[in-house]
Amino acid sequence: MKVLIIGGTGMIGAHAALLLREQGDDVTVAARGEMPEDSPVADFPVLAGDYTVPSFTREELSRFDGIVFAAGQDPRHKKPGDEDQAFWEKTQIVGVPRFAELAKQAGVGRFVQVGSYYHQLRPELAAGNAYIAARKAADEGARALADESFNVCTLNPPSIIGAVPGASARRYRKMVSWAAGNEPSIRDFAPTGGTNYMSAQSLAQAIRGALQNAESGTAYMVGDQNLQYKEFFQMMVDAAGGTRVIEARDEQHPLLSDAAIVQGRGNTLAYEPVAEQVRLLGYDRQDCDRAVRALVDVVLAASR
Repeated sequence: MKVLIIGGTGMIGAHAALLLREQGDDVTVAARGEMPEDSPVADFPVLAGDYTVPSFTREELSRFDGIVFAAGQDPRHKKPGDEDQAFWEKTQIVGVPRFAELAKQAGVGRFVQVGSYYHQLRPELAAGNAYIAARKAADEGARALADESFNVCTLNPPSIIGAVPGASARRYRKMVSWAAGNEPSIRDFAPTGGTNYMSAQSLAQAIRGALQNAESGTAYMVGDQNLQYKEFFQMMVDAAGGTRVIEARDEQHPLLSDAAIVQGRGNTLAYEPVAEQVRLLGYDRQDCDRAVRALVDVVLAASR
Protein backbone atom coordinates (compact mmCIF):
# COMPACT_ATOMS: atom_id res chain seq x y z
CA MET A 1 0.00 0.00 0.00
CA LYS A 2 1.23 3.50 -0.80
CA VAL A 3 0.82 5.43 2.44
CA LEU A 4 1.30 9.10 3.30
CA ILE A 5 1.80 10.00 6.97
CA ILE A 6 0.87 13.53 7.93
CA GLY A 7 3.02 14.33 10.95
CA GLY A 8 5.42 11.61 9.85
CA THR A 9 8.43 13.33 11.37
CA GLY A 10 6.85 13.47 14.83
CA MET A 11 7.07 10.83 17.52
CA ILE A 12 3.85 8.96 16.69
CA GLY A 13 4.19 9.40 12.94
CA ALA A 14 7.82 8.25 12.87
CA HIS A 15 7.02 5.07 14.77
CA ALA A 16 4.17 4.36 12.35
CA ALA A 17 6.33 5.09 9.30
CA LEU A 18 9.08 2.72 10.43
CA LEU A 19 6.66 -0.11 11.22
CA LEU A 20 4.69 0.27 7.98
CA ARG A 21 7.85 0.23 5.88
CA GLU A 22 9.13 -2.79 7.80
CA GLN A 23 5.88 -4.57 6.91
CA GLY A 24 6.29 -3.82 3.21
CA ASP A 25 4.30 -0.63 2.66
CA ASP A 26 5.58 2.20 0.45
CA VAL A 27 5.67 5.09 2.93
CA THR A 28 6.06 8.83 2.37
CA VAL A 29 6.22 11.28 5.27
CA ALA A 30 4.80 14.80 5.11
CA ALA A 31 6.81 17.60 6.69
CA ARG A 32 6.33 21.34 7.08
CA GLY A 33 10.04 22.12 7.19
CA GLU A 34 13.46 20.68 6.57
CA MET A 35 14.04 17.13 7.77
CA PRO A 36 16.52 16.93 10.71
CA GLU A 37 19.54 14.78 9.94
CA ASP A 38 19.06 12.72 13.09
CA SER A 39 15.41 11.94 12.36
CA PRO A 40 14.67 8.20 12.24
CA VAL A 41 12.74 8.84 9.01
CA ALA A 42 15.44 10.97 7.37
CA ASP A 43 15.78 8.48 4.50
CA PHE A 44 12.05 8.37 3.69
CA PRO A 45 10.49 10.11 0.68
CA VAL A 46 9.16 13.49 1.84
CA LEU A 47 6.13 15.48 0.72
CA ALA A 48 6.38 19.11 1.85
CA GLY A 49 3.16 20.69 3.02
CA ASP A 50 1.04 22.04 5.86
CA TYR A 51 -2.55 20.91 6.31
CA THR A 52 -3.41 24.02 8.39
CA VAL A 53 -2.70 26.50 5.57
CA PRO A 54 -3.75 24.40 3.60
CA SER A 55 -1.04 23.71 1.02
CA PHE A 56 -1.52 20.09 -0.06
CA THR A 57 -3.19 19.56 -3.43
CA ARG A 58 -5.62 16.94 -4.67
CA GLU A 59 -3.08 15.85 -7.28
CA GLU A 60 -0.41 15.24 -4.62
CA LEU A 61 -2.73 13.15 -2.47
CA SER A 62 -4.05 11.11 -5.41
CA ARG A 63 -0.78 9.13 -5.46
CA PHE A 64 -1.63 7.38 -2.19
CA ASP A 65 -3.87 4.44 -1.30
CA GLY A 66 -4.00 5.39 2.38
CA ILE A 67 -3.27 8.38 4.59
CA VAL A 68 -2.43 8.38 8.28
CA PHE A 69 -3.15 11.70 9.97
CA ALA A 70 -0.86 11.91 13.01
CA ALA A 71 -0.36 15.66 13.15
CA GLY A 72 -3.22 16.78 15.37
CA GLN A 73 -1.84 19.61 17.46
CA ASP A 74 -2.38 20.08 21.19
CA PRO A 75 -1.82 22.88 23.76
CA ARG A 76 1.97 22.41 23.62
CA HIS A 77 1.92 23.69 20.04
CA LYS A 78 0.17 26.98 20.84
CA LYS A 79 2.38 30.03 20.69
CA PRO A 80 2.03 33.11 22.89
CA GLY A 81 -0.53 35.35 21.26
CA ASP A 82 -2.44 32.58 19.48
CA GLU A 83 -6.15 33.24 19.89
CA ASP A 84 -7.74 30.15 21.39
CA GLN A 85 -10.70 29.56 19.07
CA ALA A 86 -8.80 30.49 15.92
CA PHE A 87 -5.98 28.10 16.80
CA TRP A 88 -8.29 25.16 17.41
CA GLU A 89 -10.29 25.85 14.27
CA LYS A 90 -7.12 25.89 12.16
CA THR A 91 -5.48 22.83 13.70
CA GLN A 92 -8.47 20.67 14.61
CA ILE A 93 -12.10 21.73 14.13
CA VAL A 94 -11.78 22.91 10.51
CA GLY A 95 -8.28 21.82 9.53
CA VAL A 96 -8.61 18.07 10.04
CA PRO A 97 -12.00 17.44 8.35
CA ARG A 98 -11.00 19.79 5.51
CA PHE A 99 -7.86 17.74 4.88
CA ALA A 100 -9.81 14.47 5.10
CA GLU A 101 -12.29 15.80 2.54
CA LEU A 102 -9.41 16.70 0.19
CA ALA A 103 -8.10 13.14 0.56
CA LYS A 104 -11.54 11.79 -0.32
CA GLN A 105 -11.77 14.04 -3.38
CA ALA A 106 -8.32 12.82 -4.43
CA GLY A 107 -9.53 9.22 -4.47
CA VAL A 108 -7.61 8.04 -1.39
CA GLY A 109 -9.31 4.85 -0.24
CA ARG A 110 -8.36 4.69 3.44
CA PHE A 111 -7.84 7.42 6.03
CA VAL A 112 -6.77 6.85 9.64
CA GLN A 113 -6.93 9.80 12.00
CA VAL A 114 -4.98 9.62 15.27
CA GLY A 115 -6.96 11.57 17.85
CA SER A 116 -7.15 11.48 21.64
CA TYR A 117 -9.16 9.47 24.16
CA TYR A 118 -10.60 12.18 26.40
CA HIS A 119 -13.88 12.87 24.59
CA GLN A 120 -14.60 9.21 23.87
CA LEU A 121 -13.95 8.06 27.42
CA ARG A 122 -15.44 11.06 29.23
CA PRO A 123 -17.69 13.06 26.83
CA GLU A 124 -18.50 15.63 29.52
CA LEU A 125 -14.89 16.85 29.51
CA ALA A 126 -15.46 18.44 26.09
CA ALA A 127 -17.93 20.89 27.60
CA GLY A 128 -15.30 22.67 29.68
CA ASN A 129 -12.09 22.21 27.72
CA ALA A 130 -11.50 23.87 24.33
CA TYR A 131 -8.80 21.39 23.35
CA ILE A 132 -10.95 18.32 24.05
CA ALA A 133 -13.91 19.93 22.27
CA ALA A 134 -11.68 20.57 19.25
CA ARG A 135 -10.44 16.96 19.20
CA LYS A 136 -14.04 15.78 19.36
CA ALA A 137 -15.02 18.01 16.43
CA ALA A 138 -12.05 16.84 14.35
CA ASP A 139 -12.86 13.20 15.07
CA GLU A 140 -16.54 13.49 14.24
CA GLY A 141 -15.98 15.79 11.27
CA ALA A 142 -13.57 13.41 9.57
CA ARG A 143 -15.69 10.32 10.23
CA ALA A 144 -18.76 12.03 8.80
CA LEU A 145 -17.11 11.68 5.38
CA ALA A 146 -17.20 7.89 5.52
CA ASP A 147 -18.90 6.06 2.67
CA GLU A 148 -18.29 3.06 0.41
CA SER A 149 -15.49 4.85 -1.43
CA PHE A 150 -13.75 6.36 1.59
CA ASN A 151 -12.89 4.21 4.60
CA VAL A 152 -12.15 6.66 7.41
CA CYS A 153 -11.71 5.87 11.08
CA THR A 154 -10.24 7.46 14.19
CA LEU A 155 -7.90 5.89 16.71
CA ASN A 156 -8.27 7.62 20.07
CA PRO A 157 -5.24 6.67 22.20
CA PRO A 158 -4.36 7.61 25.80
CA SER A 159 -1.01 8.99 27.03
CA ILE A 160 1.68 7.72 24.68
CA ILE A 161 5.08 6.49 25.84
CA GLY A 162 7.77 7.07 23.25
CA ALA A 163 10.45 9.39 21.97
CA VAL A 164 12.52 9.98 18.85
CA PRO A 165 15.50 12.31 18.46
CA GLY A 166 14.28 15.90 18.39
CA ALA A 167 11.42 17.57 20.21
CA SER A 168 10.06 14.47 21.95
CA ALA A 169 13.51 13.55 23.29
CA ARG A 170 14.06 17.10 24.54
CA ARG A 171 10.65 17.08 26.23
CA TYR A 172 11.68 14.14 28.43
CA ARG A 173 15.26 15.29 29.10
CA LYS A 174 14.54 16.83 32.50
CA MET A 175 12.41 13.89 33.62
CA VAL A 176 15.06 11.33 32.66
CA SER A 177 17.70 13.40 34.44
CA TRP A 178 15.49 13.49 37.55
CA ALA A 179 14.80 9.77 37.29
CA ALA A 180 18.53 9.09 37.23
CA GLY A 181 18.98 11.15 40.41
CA ASN A 182 20.56 14.22 38.84
CA GLU A 183 17.95 16.84 39.79
CA PRO A 184 18.15 17.29 43.59
CA SER A 185 15.86 20.32 43.48
CA ILE A 186 12.97 18.15 42.25
CA ARG A 187 11.51 16.09 45.07
CA ASP A 188 10.88 12.37 44.78
CA PHE A 189 7.13 12.00 44.50
CA ALA A 190 4.38 11.77 41.90
CA PRO A 191 1.01 13.53 41.88
CA THR A 192 -2.01 11.48 42.87
CA GLY A 193 -4.20 10.03 40.15
CA GLY A 194 -3.37 8.22 36.97
CA THR A 195 -4.40 7.31 33.46
CA ASN A 196 -4.12 4.71 30.75
CA TYR A 197 -0.81 4.52 28.92
CA MET A 198 0.17 3.00 25.59
CA SER A 199 3.49 2.63 23.80
CA ALA A 200 4.15 4.40 20.51
CA GLN A 201 5.01 0.98 19.08
CA SER A 202 1.63 -0.48 20.05
CA LEU A 203 -0.10 2.55 18.56
CA ALA A 204 1.88 2.10 15.33
CA GLN A 205 0.64 -1.49 15.19
CA ALA A 206 -2.94 -0.26 15.69
CA ILE A 207 -2.46 2.24 12.86
CA ARG A 208 -1.37 -0.52 10.52
CA GLY A 209 -4.32 -2.64 11.62
CA ALA A 210 -6.70 0.25 11.00
CA LEU A 211 -5.35 0.79 7.49
CA GLN A 212 -6.09 -2.84 6.73
CA ASN A 213 -9.16 -3.75 8.77
CA ALA A 214 -10.99 -0.75 10.25
CA GLU A 215 -14.74 -0.48 9.87
CA SER A 216 -15.39 2.79 8.10
CA GLY A 217 -16.84 5.55 10.24
CA THR A 218 -15.70 3.99 13.52
CA ALA A 219 -13.86 5.59 16.42
CA TYR A 220 -11.64 3.10 18.25
CA MET A 221 -10.50 3.89 21.78
CA VAL A 222 -7.19 2.07 21.93
CA GLY A 223 -4.97 1.68 24.98
CA ASP A 224 -2.85 -0.62 27.09
CA GLN A 225 -2.16 -0.33 30.83
CA ASN A 226 -3.89 1.65 33.56
CA LEU A 227 -1.14 3.14 35.74
CA GLN A 228 -1.11 5.49 38.67
CA TYR A 229 1.27 8.38 38.08
CA LYS A 230 3.50 7.04 40.84
CA GLU A 231 3.77 3.75 38.92
CA PHE A 232 4.77 5.53 35.73
CA PHE A 233 7.29 7.68 37.59
CA GLN A 234 8.71 4.55 39.25
CA MET A 235 9.11 2.94 35.83
CA MET A 236 11.12 5.98 34.73
CA VAL A 237 13.33 5.84 37.83
CA ASP A 238 13.97 2.12 37.40
CA ALA A 239 14.76 2.47 33.68
CA ALA A 240 17.18 5.35 34.34
CA GLY A 241 19.08 3.35 36.96
CA GLY A 242 17.71 5.16 39.99
CA THR A 243 17.19 3.41 43.30
CA ARG A 244 14.51 5.54 44.96
CA VAL A 245 10.95 4.50 45.75
CA ILE A 246 8.40 7.03 44.48
CA GLU A 247 5.35 7.84 46.58
CA ALA A 248 2.17 9.69 45.63
CA ARG A 249 1.37 13.11 47.09
CA ASP A 250 -1.66 15.27 46.49
CA GLU A 251 0.33 18.24 45.27
CA GLN A 252 1.50 19.67 41.97
CA HIS A 253 4.67 18.22 40.46
CA PRO A 254 7.10 20.26 38.31
CA LEU A 255 7.37 17.38 35.82
CA LEU A 256 3.61 16.83 35.54
CA SER A 257 1.77 20.05 36.20
CA ASP A 258 -1.89 20.28 37.13
CA ALA A 259 -2.54 21.88 33.73
CA ALA A 260 -1.37 18.67 32.07
CA ILE A 261 -3.73 16.48 34.12
CA VAL A 262 -6.94 17.13 32.24
CA GLN A 263 -9.15 15.06 34.55
CA GLY A 264 -7.79 16.89 37.58
CA ARG A 265 -5.11 15.85 40.03
CA GLY A 266 -6.21 12.92 42.17
CA ASN A 267 -8.49 11.48 39.50
CA THR A 268 -7.81 8.49 37.28
CA LEU A 269 -8.80 7.92 33.64
CA ALA A 270 -8.88 4.13 33.51
CA TYR A 271 -10.51 1.79 31.00
CA GLU A 272 -10.10 -1.58 29.36
CA PRO A 273 -9.85 -1.57 25.55
CA VAL A 274 -12.47 -3.71 23.82
CA ALA A 275 -10.84 -7.10 23.30
CA GLU A 276 -12.46 -7.63 19.90
CA GLN A 277 -11.08 -4.28 18.71
CA VAL A 278 -7.60 -5.10 20.02
CA ARG A 279 -7.68 -8.30 17.94
CA LEU A 280 -9.03 -6.48 14.88
CA LEU A 281 -6.32 -3.82 15.01
CA GLY A 282 -3.65 -6.32 16.03
CA TYR A 283 -1.63 -4.39 18.59
CA ASP A 284 0.45 -5.61 21.52
CA ARG A 285 -0.41 -4.97 25.14
CA GLN A 286 1.69 -5.01 28.32
CA ASP A 287 4.27 -2.99 26.42
CA CYS A 288 4.64 0.05 28.68
CA ASP A 289 7.64 -1.11 30.69
CA ARG A 290 9.63 -1.89 27.53
CA ALA A 291 8.55 1.45 26.04
CA VAL A 292 9.78 3.39 29.10
CA ARG A 293 13.18 1.72 28.86
CA ALA A 294 13.36 2.52 25.14
CA LEU A 295 12.34 6.14 25.82
CA VAL A 296 15.12 6.55 28.39
CA ASP A 297 17.64 5.09 25.94
CA VAL A 298 16.60 7.56 23.22
CA VAL A 299 16.77 10.56 25.55
CA LEU A 300 20.16 9.59 26.94
CA ALA A 301 21.55 9.00 23.44
CA ALA A 302 20.25 12.38 22.27
CA SER A 303 21.82 14.10 25.31
CA ARG A 304 25.35 12.89 24.60
